[in-house]
Amino acid sequence: MIFTPQEISAICLSLSISFKSIMMAIVPSIGFGYLLARKNFLGKFILDALLNSSLVLPPVVIGLILLLVFGNNGPIGKYLAQLGMPLVFTANGAAFASAVMIFPLMLRIIKQAIFAINPDLEFMAKSLGAKPLDVFFSIILPNSYHGIIAAILVGFAASLGEFGAVITFAANIEGQTQTLALAIYSALQSPNGEESAIRLSLVAIIISILSLMASAALQKFGNRVRNA
Repeated sequence: MIFTPQEISAICLSLSISFKSIMMAIVPSIGFGYLLARKNFLGKFILDALLNSSLVLPPVVIGLILLLVFGNNGPIGKYLAQLGMPLVFTANGAAFASAVMIFPLMLRIIKQAIFAINPDLEFMAKSLGAKPLDVFFSIILPNSYHGIIAAILVGFAASLGEFGAVITFAANIEGQTQTLALAIYSALQSPNGEESAIRLSLVAIIISILSLMASAALQKFGNRVRNA
């Protein structure tokens, strides 16, 4: 299978953007996952619904919201533009849009992993004088790392296929924001582009399936360790 320079560019850019999106989403996913799994507070269900809203909203709507807020004339985007860090129509913007879309997927996996940790471990640590931050780093993270890694792999696979939010917020600029999904779309819009679309689709399918298989294996291993 021989790829054109444009296809190689789209593959490499897509991998780079997916990696960046994971880096953007992982810390909030862990933080909110812990909050929702271990804390009870007024408005918890509302916060949970808001954090998961991108699962049910059309991706184009998410992209539009990001454009209104983080665009060069938006309430936040104008300050980023003044600092020389614009997001709209950039690779970082594509990663940001993708991170917003994959965040709830990662959040749900991490929340479940933290929820499965025996609360008695935290209680014993606190009874021995451990502070909340100590409990988080000595109990929560070590016992949920399987779920965190699984969330990263699922998020990576989902990021590769993100389309609507990315094209709305970052556009489809070859060599800058054109990911695998956007390159496939462009190929299908071009005369005789079916072969290119098929090649790129096969790459996306292989990477996604391998990521999902690795995620499932890690979750199964984590369950086995907890039940041992």
